[in-house]
Amino acid sequence: MLAVGVVTEVFGPHGPALPGFDLALCAEEPGPVPTDCGVPLSVVHGLDRLAEADLVMALPGAGFRTPPGPAVVEALRAAHERGAVVAAHCVGTFALAAAGLLDGLRATTHWRFAGLLAERHPSVTVEADALYVDEGDVVTGAGAAAGFDLCLHLLRREYGAARANGVSRDMVLPAHRDGGQAQYLAAPVPADGQDERLAEVLGWARAHLHEPLPITELARRAMMSRRTFARRFTAATGSTPHAWLRELRLSRAEELLETTDLPVEEIAHRVGYASAAVLREQFVRRRGVPPRSYRRAFTATPGY
Repeated sequence: MLAVGVVTEVFGPHGPALPGFDLALCAEEPGPVPTDCGVPLSVVHGLDRLAEADLVMALPGAGFRTPPGPAVVEALRAAHERGAVVAAHCVGTFALAAAGLLDGLRATTHWRFAGLLAERHPSVTVEADALYVDEGDVVTGAGAAAGFDLCLHLLRREYGAARANGVSRDMVLPAHRDGGQAQYLAAPVPADGQDERLAEVLGWARAHLHEPLPITELARRAMMSRRTFARRFTAATGSTPHAWLRELRLSRAEELLETTDLPVEEIAHRVGYASAAVLREQFVRRRGVPPRSYRRAFTATPGY
């Protein structure tokens, strides 16, 4: 039920900021479907509905250790072959693997079952620590609440950062977590005064992206040594300070490209890069397109 809630919350109605998605729940046999919380879910559509979908998501279920039936496998393959994006998170990834859609690709699943996925499907490169893995027309995500990260990534990829950020604000979720970020923290940081200072520093950094923000300055503001700051930062966020700042800068740049007509040079300075050339280099490396191409793609989206 958590997985159903994740998908319906992200792709449900969010006002005029997004087009209305035609969301449909499908099953091999329509009708009441048992769920893990004891409340049956009434599913109206059969597998034939997948033939019309632009995005097909295989949701996790308790029976993932048993391969899906031939009809499900064929429906997933047919959707992929005609050009639909096929995605899954948590143990839903096993269905895509069983359909052969992950052969030769990278993928992730719930960290607890990553070893089983790798054992059963040796042709799949399993990235056990990733929140989500984007292989273009096949996208997989980690377990449980990481489904939100996967769905928001898909939303961001197709409709841009501003819209995805708006949906995440509605749900009171972080605007963006990088796919390579760790799924879980093996040793959560205990709540103490240092953690409070760390949270304050992160908030300060978000408000001062236009400044250089060297790690030594962040550590000084947190009243920690650089080494202690880096260690506690990674324990608390699952990311290094450098990677966290880079993603924050790029995410803010995306939003400015979509929602303003500021010159790229000005946007670069506002997010802390020395020049448009540096922003372009990072943008191409991390987003695959130069800033101006990104702006053209998302400011031209109909209905925005």
